[in-house]
Parts: sequence; C-alpha cells; structure tokens
Amino acid sequence: MSHDFVQPHPLADAPAATVPLANADRRPRMPEPLPVRLVTVEDARLIAAAGQESALDAFYVELLGFEKEDAESRLVYRADNFRLVWRIHELPITRNDMRALGIEVPVLREAEQKLIDAEIFYERRRGLYPGQQSLVLQDPAGNWIELTGRSEFR
Repeated sequence: MSHDFVQPHPLADAPAATVPLANADRRPRMPEPLPVRLVTVEDARLIAAAGQESALDAFYVELLGFEKEDAESRLVYRADNFRLVWRIHELPITRNDMRALGIEVPVLREAEQKLIDAEIFYERRRGLYPGQQSLVLQDPAGNWIELTGRSEFR
C-alpha cells in the first residue's frame, strides 16, 4: 500500500519564537575545583633543599595538577581542599619522620601512566580492602607521598 499524500509535521510551518537573551551574568565566577586533594586535616608542610623549586613545580603542578600560589617568600601549592606549604633549607636536610603525605587523584591509573611516562620510580601498594590500591613514591625533594584514586562511592 502506498500513500501519495504525506502530512506535514504540525510544528514545521509554525513561526519560530524569539527568545530574548538574558543579560550577562554579573556574578563572580567560582573557580573550578582542582583535580587533587590532600588527605590531611589542615595545610601540609614539607621540606626541600634550596634550588629544587623548578623540579617541584614540574612534579606537583604539571604532573599531579596542583596550583602554584603566588607567595612572596615561600613555595606554596594549592590542592582542592588544603595547601602544601614548603620550607626551603640548605643542605643537609634532616627529617623527623618518614610518614607519607596522602594525595588523592581523580584516576589512579592515569596518575600511574604519567609516572611511567616521566620515568619516576614508584611502588604499588595493595590495601586491606578489595580493590584498595595506592602508589608510593618520593617527590624530587625526597619526601614520601602516597597517591590514591578518588573513590567513586562518595
């Protein structure tokens, strides 16, 4: 059965409605959240030897996604929740403890690929719960850090 007559769509010939554009939004823009979070309850403090600032910038800003703050007399990186404040010392550096600083990244697998591409040595650590994994490594200043992936259940 063939039909020679095709009915047009009822809205096809309707005139287009003109919608006035809203005025520009004058509210201040909120910055997008940063991709990394520190696993601490306040700003973290680490130490580094003088002259390592460019290596720390490459590691924390370019590799992990921190934002460098414009601090006059000190080196500060900002994560989504807290800041990472550096104390710069002359050699030799003595450390009081060897606890790793926890850093939460969006996707652990992508962070691992960045470490592989940058040829940075790390160790994969399995947690107590199924699927719980982290990467343990040292930053360019010799501080221990532990990278974990952001939980999908939050």
